Amino acid sequence: MTKAQSNLPSKNNLVPIIIIASLFFIFGFVTWINGALIPFMKTINELTDAQSYLVASASYISFVVMALPASYILTKIGYKKGMSLGLIIMAIGALIFIPAAEARTYWIFLTGIFIQGLGMTILQTAANPYITILGPIESGAKRIAIMGIANKVAGALGSLIFGALLLSGIDKVKQQLESVSVEEKGILLDTMADSVFVPYLVMAVVLLVLGLLIRNAPLPHVEVNNETTSEKDSSSKKTIFHFPHLWLGVLTLFVYVGAEVIAGDTIIAYGISLGFPAADAKFFTTLTLLAMVFTYGLGVVLIPKFLNQKTALIISAVLGIVFSICILTTTGFTSILFVAALGISNALVWPAVWPLTLEGLGSFTKTGSALLIMAISGGAIIPPFYGKIVDATKHELITSGLSEMDALAKASTSSYWILIPCYSIILLFALWGHKYKSWSRN
Repeated sequence: MTKAQSNLPSKNNLVPIIIIASLFFIFGFVTWINGALIPFMKTINELTDAQSYLVASASYISFVVMALPASYILTKIGYKKGMSLGLIIMAIGALIFIPAAEARTYWIFLTGIFIQGLGMTILQTAANPYITILGPIESGAKRIAIMGIANKVAGALGSLIFGALLLSGIDKVKQQLESVSVEEKGILLDTMADSVFVPYLVMAVVLLVLGLLIRNAPLPHVEVNNETTSEKDSSSKKTIFHFPHLWLGVLTLFVYVGAEVIAGDTIIAYGISLGFPAADAKFFTTLTLLAMVFTYGLGVVLIPKFLNQKTALIISAVLGIVFSICILTTTGFTSILFVAALGISNALVWPAVWPLTLEGLGSFTKTGSALLIMAISGGAIIPPFYGKIVDATKHELITSGLSEMDALAKASTSSYWILIPCYSIILLFALWGHKYKSWSRN
């Protein structure tokens, strides 16, 4: 039994759950605006597809840099102050967008996104294990699913709001850029870049205020008791390297986050590549997020009473493989709908992998949590790899005689094959990997 279970009966968990859900709402809002930022940055900085997906890389690579330091920080200052610090750092990152817009310099934008990612890393490192151990491990996926609803509802709102703010009129601007002089082009792009000023200033103020308020929030102390491992385990397992299922869980989250980011952050650019106007395509990320929210709702109802975490993960992985194949074999809006349907297959992966991976770690739970947070870096590596595949395939198709527009559409579709091995790894963890808790076969 954990201390969380003994000291915090479920009836006393409502307020902490609401507070943590509000944090998931915040970094859901900030994370999922990347879908609008990618085509926006591609236009104002005149980037290739691969370069534009560095927006995702800058955000998610911060989890590699900051996860272990975040774990150390939390041991020194505690969850509550750590969450406050994370929000304040995110506010600083939002403020950097203002000079970045003035200079219209891509690396400054990426710096702001990276700093926001550092703040989110501290938040995630605190919030995910906190909500996981705030009750019985068997219902951990249910609590995380509730967090997921808050996260994705915020993501849908962020995608819609920033899509309207950043992508409004982008098609007209693109057409103008083809016929204007160099000086006029600079003026058009500078004007477009300035559209980030107000929303990111408001975001910075909100994050700063919340960062100050969270210090006085009624969050009780929770901790995993070492008794969560057996006496045999505690005497034989001296380091995190003695838990193979932990490392398999880290790999699973790595490929999962990459797949989730591709599903959410590429769908707008994918729609535009298929010929849909940006005014319509800006809503496509919302389709993915609504699919996730719907499935999270099912998870809250079904787990653990009707569906255990392992089975939920198996179903998610199989659906991911099926939907990926459907993307490759369909065209037009049907193909876009299957990208959005990946939200169904993605929703319960994160909620299921966390408790399946943390179970049995005992005193190694904090370090294991930090490693799982580092796995979010999959969002920094896999989406740009998708972008490189798109660029390379498009070049080959243009060389073979296709027009640039047709080549981009075909390359964008065919490059989704990268999702199939990702979901296959998730399936292996669900079937076998989470049970592999010792290198010994005894």
